[in-house]
Amino acid sequence: MARSSQFAFYPVILAGGRGTRFWPLSRKRMAKQLLPLNSEKSMIQETVERLLPLANAKQFWIITNGDLRDAIARQLKGLDKKQIIAEPVGRNTAPAIGLAAFLLERRDPTAVIGMFPSDHVIANEKRFREDIKGAAQIAATGENIVVIGIPPARAETGYGYIEVGDQPQNGILQVRRFTEKPSVEVAEQFVKAGNFFWNSGMFIWSAQTLANALREHLPNTSPLLEEIVASYGTRTFDKTFAKLYPRCENISIDYAVLEPRSAKGEGKSNIYCIPASFGWNDLGSWTALYEHRSSGKADGENVIHAQQSFTLNAEGNFIHSKRKFVAAVGVKNLVVVETDDALLITTREHSQDVGKVVKHLDEKKLKRLV
Repeated sequence: MARSSQFAFYPVILAGGRGTRFWPLSRKRMAKQLLPLNSEKSMIQETVERLLPLANAKQFWIITNGDLRDAIARQLKGLDKKQIIAEPVGRNTAPAIGLAAFLLERRDPTAVIGMFPSDHVIANEKRFREDIKGAAQIAATGENIVVIGIPPARAETGYGYIEVGDQPQNGILQVRRFTEKPSVEVAEQFVKAGNFFWNSGMFIWSAQTLANALREHLPNTSPLLEEIVASYGTRTFDKTFAKLYPRCENISIDYAVLEPRSAKGEGKSNIYCIPASFGWNDLGSWTALYEHRSSGKADGENVIHAQQSFTLNAEGNFIHSKRKFVAAVGVKNLVVVETDDALLITTREHSQDVGKVVKHLDEKKLKRLV
């Protein structure tokens, strides 16, 4: 049944990740989203600021964890600390966004939720907001789910893909299916086919649509979330949250809702894709940050964050050692990142494996380094 196009937009920012591939800068209490990787502002500050023209500060919700909540509150002074919810344990994106959906369904029947990661770089913010406005309008007028798709620049295996239909409906693409991170061969086929987009992780839906989808597809977890939300604002909330949330399924929203919903078939799933008209980067690794920072410069340019630096026969290196003089001589495609207590040395080719360092540190219980 179609709903009124009058709605209130609520940005929900998921900010609970550890950003392990950005170790040693990214730590449990100062994760990637709290770092100034793109500008002098942190990633989460940039995320909130680009969305503020679409919603007032009281309509923002941040879902994070106990390690990061206080640091996020310090960085986002315009938000009430009650709007920053810390999960007692990590349970992936479905319970996190589900919590917001059930909360907002109770509070505001006209609520339309925009789900946003906290660590994306957006080149053209005006176009970004135009795309989000269009998506919110679609989400407000029915049981519709809208995903922002990124036109693929290469056969990337680190992203999920969205397949869209051939016939746009009122200029909007209908989603056929979602595919998780593919092999190189499959990714190449997708890019060649021309009707696939990268899954940005940005979704827009009414609170009611998402809540109903979760009731349908996560029947064991949904009652737990509803019971938690029923206690929000009371003295029993923290206790209820800590008791029930760990019993929620540890599952992404893609697996929990989007894949089974898309299986209903094109035209029946009510899932739509808006191709992004803005520049996008998720800065997933040191190599991605190098490519972002060296964009527009000559091939093989070094990116060096240091007091001063000298290079000789050195190219394609990313070096971060802000308090020291850096000399790079005869080296190529290195990633070197220094902090007070750690030193990372890898290559741009292998920077995706940096998260394995954190796994090792966790296993060895070297807590001071994570």
